[in-house]
Amino acid sequence: MTTTPSTPESDNSKAQDTASVPAGRIARLARLGSLATGVAGGMLAEGARQLAQGNRPSMGELLMTPANAKRVADELARLRGAAMKVGQLLSMDAGDLLPAELAEIFGRLRADAQPMPLLQLSKVLEENWGKDWKTKFRQFSLQPLAAASIGQVHEAHTQDARHLALKIQYPGVRASIDSDVDNVATLLRLAGLIPKGLDYQPLLDEAKRQLHQEADYLREAGYMRQYQSLLADSPHYTLPTVCEELTTPNILAMSFMGGVPIEAISYASQTERDQVMTWLLALLFREIFEFRLIQTDPNFANYRYDQRNQQLILLDFGATRAYPAAIAEAYRQLMQGAVEYDRAKMDTAAADIGFFQAAIHPKQREAVIDLFTQACEPLRWQGVYDFGASSLAGRIRDAGLVLSMEQGYWHTPPADALFLHRKLGGLYLLAAKLRAKVDVRSLFLPYLH
Repeated sequence: MTTTPSTPESDNSKAQDTASVPAGRIARLARLGSLATGVAGGMLAEGARQLAQGNRPSMGELLMTPANAKRVADELARLRGAAMKVGQLLSMDAGDLLPAELAEIFGRLRADAQPMPLLQLSKVLEENWGKDWKTKFRQFSLQPLAAASIGQVHEAHTQDARHLALKIQYPGVRASIDSDVDNVATLLRLAGLIPKGLDYQPLLDEAKRQLHQEADYLREAGYMRQYQSLLADSPHYTLPTVCEELTTPNILAMSFMGGVPIEAISYASQTERDQVMTWLLALLFREIFEFRLIQTDPNFANYRYDQRNQQLILLDFGATRAYPAAIAEAYRQLMQGAVEYDRAKMDTAAADIGFFQAAIHPKQREAVIDLFTQACEPLRWQGVYDFGASSLAGRIRDAGLVLSMEQGYWHTPPADALFLHRKLGGLYLLAAKLRAKVDVRSLFLPYLH
């Protein structure tokens, strides 16, 4: 067995900076307690400095010192698991759930986490495959290709020459989910970063449920097989094949997929960029209205592009979510109302999805419909919509922020809506990054009636 040398495509700049993942509940709680103490100390020191200069800083200004921001991001990245993932769930790219100070902190977590040390990795492999696990492989790269919140990915070749990608879960992640989510939420509440009027418990419960599902690699393998079946009629998409005999609840073994990162095609021709984005948006419509099954994680790393075969490579199905027929139909009505400039239809659909509290002010209700109207701008556009020249993502963010600051508006958004909007917002951001031009209206027209 040999270790694969790094290549430009697989090299990870953090690969040498390993850090053991705290696996026990007490150890993880102690890390968060230490973090809270450090943040509080940093805020006191900054507050004293500002007061000495005659300033009266806000809580956000005290919290968001460079030292505190780095302290929070680094500690959550070190804990990995739910402590890191809950921040990514709460700081939706296209949402307005939390204040900008918190979004900035969690934005730092989008970079890869530190991989676990070799000793800890070897222990995980032995627990899942036995002490003789090395005999299964002709080559196993000990340096991970990527490290994220729940696991890290390694490249390997089996004795029968199969080229595999192995997603290996960090130890203790599954057992620590509930306590990590609660501890991080407590930390955010004490820091004043969660609005006092927000009933966030249902959201935390949903985050726990989602994270438990993402940590179940057998479940993800099942969705990977299901998507292969659902997309068998389209040559534009390809995805890994599960290696059944090496897959466990903690290790997902699958065929290795090549291609280039999706962002890399920003240098490709306009035609190629437009085509790839068309496939992505067409897939989302199929997921909502045909499959009623949506891969809700908008991370760009979930997509690669095979330029030689002109295929979109789909990766990571851990955040796949089934949608009730009633919610899918409500979204169809919402989008159709936007296309037809029928605000009454949009209002009814938004209510069916669960957006309006009984006590919502009529002006706030109108503002929500205005926000949806903006979000559906590409659907209403006649011909190709130029995402590169559009300020859509910024306008949606700003309008959402204004609405979120309204007195009495805060409420827990429906979980189905939250995850779908997260996915759509991610696709809009990718379309803008690729400067793509897509006839989104024509993609939606088959679902109008």
